[in-house]
Amino acid sequence: MSSRALLLVNGHARQGQKGLSEAIEYLKTLDFDLIEESTEDPKHLAEVILRYKHQVDLVIIGGGDGTLNAAVDALIETQLPLGILPLGTANDLARTLEIPNSLNEACKIIADGHLQRIDLGCVNGKHFFNVASMGLSVKITERLTKEVKRRWGVFAYAATALQVILEARPFTAEIAINGELVRVKTVQIAVGNGRYYGGGMAVADDATIDDQRLDLYSLEIEHWWQIILLLPAMRQGRHIHWQSVRSHQGQEIEVHTRKPRPINTDGEITTYTPAHFRVIPKAIAVFVPPKIRS
Repeated sequence: MSSRALLLVNGHARQGQKGLSEAIEYLKTLDFDLIEESTEDPKHLAEVILRYKHQVDLVIIGGGDGTLNAAVDALIETQLPLGILPLGTANDLARTLEIPNSLNEACKIIADGHLQRIDLGCVNGKHFFNVASMGLSVKITERLTKEVKRRWGVFAYAATALQVILEARPFTAEIAINGELVRVKTVQIAVGNGRYYGGGMAVADDATIDDQRLDLYSLEIEHWWQIILLLPAMRQGRHIHWQSVRSHQGQEIEVHTRKPRPINTDGEITTYTPAHFRVIPKAIAVFVPPKIRS
């Protein structure tokens, strides 16, 4: 018996146009009955999911982390299972879930039907899969245009990050977590729900997307070149053990700054400090490879 699936593809995704026809044909051979929708504006994804919620068994989204984030509220409301086709630039959620970039393999994972319930992060009412952050990451987001990402792919993150690091200026913040209040001078505060963000950096070396906790780190460096030394460790999440990095874990976190600072959630600037972060355990179901099934 075929499954009826809503297939949503971001037309602006780096591999969107090329990957769409390939994915459609392969999904049909895997016995999916598809309702196909493509959008140039991911903000419309939620309303499309709500429109079809009684007509489909699952939602398949082709795009990157920003596209997936645009659909998250509707996925929570409908509780339709999510299939991921990694068509974006960084694909950090797919990387966290060990979903390969190969479209055929990603389609087969959905067809195999192994579901895992994953946590979501929430900051000021805005949900996120991967990481919410302020400081350097916001400046990187502001400079990473669609044209830059489309042209340079994941290398755009590294080149843009280097430019931003050279201009890094610290800011002061108060962090409340687990009954403790700390005042920090930092260039970056990141709060992770999943494992990967920013094109493959790990928020912590033991972070998972179903551990029912948030992982916070604060980069408290004195000179810009110290970040360069940290970068290799950040790929593995080992930076949290460095002396210049403060790290905490908890289910709820508050961050206050002297003036409102923008916050980046899954690659989009969506809210400002003061910020209240919390984890929502087992919020939605996602198709994953069997080996990481909980």
